Amino acid sequence: MATVRICVCGDEGVGKSSIITSLVKDTFVTAKIQPVLPQVTLPPTLGTPDNVTTTIVDTSALPHERHVLRRELRKSNVILLVYSDHYSYERVALFWMPYFRSLGVNVPVVLCANKSDLVSNGTTSQVVSEEMLPVMNEFKEIDSCIRTSAKEHHNINEVFFLCQKAVTHPIAPLYDSKENALKPAAVSALQRVFHLCDKDKDGYWNDEEINHFQIKCFDKPLGEDDLPSIRRSIERFLPGSMGEHGMDQKAFLLLNKIFAEKGRHETIWIILRQFHYTDSLSLRDTFLHPKFDVPQHSSAELSPAGYRFFVDLFLKFDKDNDGGLNDRELANLFAPTPGVPASWIDSAFPSCTVRNEAGHITLQGWLAQWSMTTFEEPKTTLEYLAYLGFESSDRGGTTNALKVTKARKRRNRPGRVERNVFLCYVLGSGGSGKSALLSAFLQRPFTHTYHPTIKPRSAVNSVELKGGKQCYLILEELGELEPAILENQAKLDACDLLCYTYDSSDPDSFAHIVELRKRYPHLDDLPAVYTALKADQDKTMQRCEQQPDEYTSALNMSAPLHVSATWSSISELFVHLAECATYPSTAFPKQEEEPYDNMTLYLGLGAIACAAASVVIIWKRNGVGG
Repeated sequence: MATVRICVCGDEGVGKSSIITSLVKDTFVTAKIQPVLPQVTLPPTLGTPDNVTTTIVDTSALPHERHVLRRELRKSNVILLVYSDHYSYERVALFWMPYFRSLGVNVPVVLCANKSDLVSNGTTSQVVSEEMLPVMNEFKEIDSCIRTSAKEHHNINEVFFLCQKAVTHPIAPLYDSKENALKPAAVSALQRVFHLCDKDKDGYWNDEEINHFQIKCFDKPLGEDDLPSIRRSIERFLPGSMGEHGMDQKAFLLLNKIFAEKGRHETIWIILRQFHYTDSLSLRDTFLHPKFDVPQHSSAELSPAGYRFFVDLFLKFDKDNDGGLNDRELANLFAPTPGVPASWIDSAFPSCTVRNEAGHITLQGWLAQWSMTTFEEPKTTLEYLAYLGFESSDRGGTTNALKVTKARKRRNRPGRVERNVFLCYVLGSGGSGKSALLSAFLQRPFTHTYHPTIKPRSAVNSVELKGGKQCYLILEELGELEPAILENQAKLDACDLLCYTYDSSDPDSFAHIVELRKRYPHLDDLPAVYTALKADQDKTMQRCEQQPDEYTSALNMSAPLHVSATWSSISELFVHLAECATYPSTAFPKQEEEPYDNMTLYLGLGAIACAAASVVIIWKRNGVGG
């Protein structure tokens, strides 16, 4: 925020101009002051909160100046409402506050009881209990109240500091004075802060974690007496919350509630802003969605730092050390987020990746899932990296957890594609065994029950290539969206490989592939592998013009691989698919060998013979001359 604009309002004669003059001159001015002072601007060098520029606007309560008042109120960030006696106090509730509401002005109001030097105005405790608290309870817009005296220069600096703080560190989003409690949004934000700073995820902040939090938020460590003082304060209000394990979440929330009640809510804002919260207690959009562009023909992948973060996250939350995240552990892991990503729910997570026998996602499956998410929706990964507390010493922030692969242009050019995550569309007729293939990829037991695929279904797993290098392969069955996806060029550009499948025991299965390639001739631009599934059953002749081997031979493609989801050797198919995606030129039609050009040979031999004859003639001449 660049500027705090304070509109000073109140009845005539309450001392509005005197308060402003006393601030500017740093003393009470006895001479007559003009009814409405010109606008005053205070530079940020005067130690204002968050180093903002402050503009103070004086106003008149006279009816003929009401249009100016309306304009200034609508331009202001905060209203300083001044009263000085019983009549002007009554007007606060009867006129001024309803008037602000009628204008639709929704800014904090600081209520100022001026002329506290007059004995008739009573003591501070009387004014607070009899005047200020009742009106504060009635009007939630009133942020704070203060007594001042322009004559004695009492609380003059403080009243404008309160106005500045009402804008830079508003209490309204944090604390409900009627309920004497932190507001739900503030509680939620502070719970996330506690969760992220609980490094060992045991539900407590130990001394080291408290000190780390202190340095992160306030840029200085706790003093020797600070921690015992905090413990005593919390124990006084919430006995048992500071046990031998450290500070629990209830104690942390209580501490912030105490800050709010004592008017130290700027401390809460320092904490929340350090964790990228806005004044509306939502995370900053630039933090959740940083600029990250993926050029055409490139893809996004996790960087080593990104993989390391997700590995550490998995290990921290696998509390029972069984190698899998159960429902409770997953819920705890995603506690600082809106929940499991929507795309994961759409892909039937966790059934789309590797799970253990208990059905819990393994580390291998966890990394594969995030690899797929980053490949398909890098912005989702960046968003969740922010929610989950990824930190980087570099300026890049969460984008340091991702990298962009080298652009893939001509697929049929020999050589390796510089990427580690590949997408393979599995195409074939209904009942050809595509779903069983995906289940086998995830090492699921084979089932004879047939369920036709309606929605697209994905399976992602890591594959070890020859030589030990690991990559991630996404197999996607398109379901009823197959025509729409195959007509979508952007979808095809993202695809690294096609896997044409057919049921070798069904005579009508291969015809679907032939028809598919005729209907979508642009599929020839993609590398492809032909696969005969259900090889454990009796092979049958296919009802089409050419048998699969002849068909692929005519295309100069490798013959179909015969596999079965019931065979353990099916893993070799997945390695082959990954190899073909890595070296896409191997999955295109083989180039015919160039016919040998005899004419070139004859010309070459003729040239050599002529050269030899010339040498002989020259040698003879030289010999004769000698």
